[in-house]
Amino acid sequence: MKLHIITVGSPKLTYAKAGWNEYFDRLKHYHQLRVTHIADKDNNAKHILKTARNSYKILLHVDIGQLSSLELADFLEKKSQDGRELCFIIGGPEGLPSEVLEAADMKLSLSKLTLPHDLAMVVLLEALYRASTINAGHPYHK
Repeated sequence: MKLHIITVGSPKLTYAKAGWNEYFDRLKHYHQLRVTHIADKDNNAKHILKTARNSYKILLHVDIGQLSSLELADFLEKKSQDGRELCFIIGGPEGLPSEVLEAADMKLSLSKLTLPHDLAMVVLLEALYRASTINAGHPYHK
């Protein structure tokens, strides 16, 4: 399955860089991955939507429903049948432009807690990795 992760900014803190690299390396064994870190100055709807192109757009948003690890695994499994790239979009500290929110195919919250931007990027990759190991029948989930 093709996954595209778009983030406004890139992990800056040491722990976040290490976590990002760790889970990115693990996740690439399960999916074709690409990442686009958008500079803060390019945090606008036109640039983000152009980068996401015709992908199935999943926006990370704090005020939306959540999925369990098993539900995320099921979602990924079902979407893999479509053959369409999944694009997960994480906005900057100020969120995403309203035009991007309106263009979303799906909105997803990682937690009811407000997470620091760097941590949200790591949590997303870990959640995708965990869901992928569930689908592959690997023991990581336990």
